[in-house]
Amino acid sequence: MPLRVAQIVACLSLLGGCSVSMPMASLIPGSHDEGTGAIGKLPLAGWLDGDDWKHAKQAFSRALDAEKIGSAMSWDNPNSGAKGTFVALGQAYPGEGGLCRSFHANIDRRSADDVLEGTACAGKSGEWKVTEIKPNKKG
Repeated sequence: MPLRVAQIVACLSLLGGCSVSMPMASLIPGSHDEGTGAIGKLPLAGWLDGDDWKHAKQAFSRALDAEKIGSAMSWDNPNSGAKGTFVALGQAYPGEGGLCRSFHANIDRRSADDVLEGTACAGKSGEWKVTEIKPNKKG
């Protein structure tokens, strides 16, 4: 019996080495709150800094609040030269974070141009918060 227990313990310790963990946050550009893949404190951290987000935020909200699907809402920051558009994709739907909606974003900066796809939800406060975002191919 002690030999059998030793074999089981040895087997379990070997299997424990088979698990691999990879922080997903390294796949998303910019700063992150934790190593869990969470987007940083800003809704579009890594793509828009605080000053650019101040200029983009109103267009982001207008696009997601828009009744007409596909209405592009533009923004620009004359201080940094950054500009872009947000477009709501499809109808809003109930989600875990409140009323949710998918969106498309084009962000043009001096250093890079990005095309993003994401989802945002508006909770009780009515403010849209990004819940998911990823780069998309230009085209």
